[in-house]
Amino acid sequence: MLVLGSWLGLGSPAWAGLDDDHYDGNIFALYAGNGSLVPPRVSLAQSLQQERPTLLVLYVDDSKDCKQFSSVISQLQAPYGRVVSFVPVMADSIPVKQEYAPTEPGYYFEGAVPQTVLLDGQGTVLLNKTGIVAYEAIDDELRELFDLLPRSESEELRRRPVNEVNSELVDS
Repeated sequence: MLVLGSWLGLGSPAWAGLDDDHYDGNIFALYAGNGSLVPPRVSLAQSLQQERPTLLVLYVDDSKDCKQFSSVISQLQAPYGRVVSFVPVMADSIPVKQEYAPTEPGYYFEGAVPQTVLLDGQGTVLLNKTGIVAYEAIDDELRELFDLLPRSESEELRRRPVNEVNSELVDS
């Protein structure tokens, strides 16, 4: 009877949404369309050892703000993914310790998500913000780090659809 009731749709449905704090699965795959971010290709320690700029993103999968912010991180990966290490870390996975080394995500974690930390190749913090950070704010820091023209002086990029789900940045 129970199986028949579930099959007929009488069971409670599972609802997932961008505007709630329910666990739906990996937010980068579900809401940003970019499952390549998690797990990160390199750890924070590896990125710092390679002296690469690092974008550390502390998040949880069951946060409305993290779900909404995941698309910003995915959009940043398109122009900067080859020169910046993107290191998303689930805040729940940070071990509780008295002290952390600068090569550990816990060293930067302030107890709220999403948290975005941009480190240059020497490990200096260039940006440390909690909450949803605008694409432009992170992009401005990256442009300064790489000595790129400001957005107002560079060629504007627009989205071109690749298929119904994905898009890419192209010259306008």
